[in-house]
Amino acid sequence: MARERIEHEGRVIAVDKDYVSVEIVNKSACASCHAKGVCGASDEAVKVVEIAQDFSTLACDYQVGETVNVVMSQAMGTKAIWLGYVIPLIVLMAAIGILSLFKVRELATGLGALGAVALYYLGVFLFRDRISKIFIFSIEKQPK
Repeated sequence: MARERIEHEGRVIAVDKDYVSVEIVNKSACASCHAKGVCGASDEAVKVVEIAQDFSTLACDYQVGETVNVVMSQAMGTKAIWLGYVIPLIVLMAAIGILSLFKVRELATGLGALGAVALYYLGVFLFRDRISKIFIFSIEKQPK
């Protein structure tokens, strides 16, 4: 049976009239290893997600410091993978193919392809407000 939603545990760090801000700690697969303190491969990143208040997410229901689940649909996770990884890979490969087709030198081809990916990510950055409306998060209280 396929999962229909993606959940991450988080901690409420701020509550205001429009948003509930939740801090999520992303840990790499080796974060639980006993040698992570001396290993350079371990990775841990803190992300803050702002969840807009609606009828199911009333800010008055949450307290700062409370542990909650941040939830989004699996389809949105797939869209995020496409935006963050698949489309840039396609842009990179297309740029390499097109520049190679025109017999551009290898160094210029590599730099041009990286430049094309940088332009793609610049476009994502410039349209981040519009893109953020696509990704809707919700929060749930954790069962006791």
